[in-house]
Amino acid sequence: MKVFDNTTKKIFFASWVALTPTEASNTNAIHSHHPASKPDLDILQPLRRWLDHVKVSDRQFAHRLCHLIPAQCPFERDVKLFGKTLFHIPPMCKLNPLYEEVVSLRFRALCYLADECGEDVSQYC
Repeated sequence: MKVFDNTTKKIFFASWVALTPTEASNTNAIHSHHPASKPDLDILQPLRRWLDHVKVSDRQFAHRLCHLIPAQCPFERDVKLFGKTLFHIPPMCKLNPLYEEVVSLRFRALCYLADECGEDVSQYC
């Protein structure tokens, strides 16, 4: 049993169940008539596509990816003075437009190490 196969099926299933076809058509209709809606041009799309297609097929590369990409969003902080919160710094993942692709790459590296190499990946969790 492979971790990647079972987990990705559950992720995709959970992601697509919430939106019914009528909701999707209503959402598209709302955004197409709204003048301030986002343009369809995504300048980061080539980079997203490249990250999604990076093959993890080397043990050393997989270890390097798991070591470099953090398991959780770093740097979320509340800046306090005398016990009162002055301001909140959001987690960096909310500021990174490529966060989903980078986390997916880390996940593929973890799955490669666990499934193909038979290694214990608990050190990276």
